[in-house]
Amino acid sequence: MTTDSRPLAISAPEPRSLELIFTKEALALLRSKYRIVETDPDDVAGLGDDVLGEARYIIGQPPLSKETLDRMTQLRCILNVESNLINNMPYEVLFERGIHVVTTGLVFAEPVAEIGLGFALSLARGIADADLDFREGRELWGGDGNASARLLSGSDIGIVGFGDLGKALNRVLSGFRANIRVFDPWMPPSILREHGVQPAGLAEVLSASDFVFVVASVTSENKGFLGAEAFARMRKGAAFILLSRADVVDFDALMAAVASGHIVAASDVYPEEPLGLDHPVRKLKGFLRSAHRAGALNSAFKKMGDMVLEDMDLMDRGLPPMRCKRAERETVSRMRSKPVTRN
Repeated sequence: MTTDSRPLAISAPEPRSLELIFTKEALALLRSKYRIVETDPDDVAGLGDDVLGEARYIIGQPPLSKETLDRMTQLRCILNVESNLINNMPYEVLFERGIHVVTTGLVFAEPVAEIGLGFALSLARGIADADLDFREGRELWGGDGNASARLLSGSDIGIVGFGDLGKALNRVLSGFRANIRVFDPWMPPSILREHGVQPAGLAEVLSASDFVFVVASVTSENKGFLGAEAFARMRKGAAFILLSRADVVDFDALMAAVASGHIVAASDVYPEEPLGLDHPVRKLKGFLRSAHRAGALNSAFKKMGDMVLEDMDLMDRGLPPMRCKRAERETVSRMRSKPVTRN
């Protein structure tokens, strides 16, 4: 009998699928280089010792106990292709054993940043509302249609959070000659300055900005930290653009601030998804809506597979992963970016 010596990888990428994140060519390469055991995330712990004991990689983010990890003596890396770190495994055990935990979230940074720019331009110039007015025959021509219009160029911009998405947003805004302030308590001020932005406290970012982009991850410390007081600090008529997770804001307070006419807003994320047909945000004037589609491009998904293959190849050769982003011991257990439950 011939023994298959290829490394073994457990595939449990829900809510993704291998077909979503790999091109046909990349998936064929994956299957040729590795023995792939496909299973549901909740069933990983029930796999036999012959599988767990040989598994070198996990593609996905299944719940793992210390007892399950103790059976996985050859495990080198968990490749999280959902990209939101969930506190569903003993990270301290993984780090103690030198097992890498990496995410592919970088693929979403540019697509989300670009749609954020689109939101800002639409809010600044009333593009979506003007189109609707034109469709319904009530358009205002020339200057009459620009009563509340403003320029993004030369404006004051605030960014809350400066991870991969914040940096990508800064890049797409670079041509607008804006004064950009950033609040990120996890980022040294010198790094912010190196990216050409001004470090600032949250209060200053809110009060001194014409446009505020929120790209912060949800952590154990910041859930709902942007509420009524935060929105009251903003300039009248300023735009609030939510691109990360709805849990960082008090969504009712955000809607109230828009309904009062104090600010305008755009969001790609919501407290519940899909959103109920009777949810008040659907008819809220001054609120630009998008159905959690900012990063969901096929081109972005396919980059995930390429990153996974490249890092697996590096680790097969005894080198550290370099394409995916490694989870950090000090912060991973504080993340709370669990995907919103879809009904």
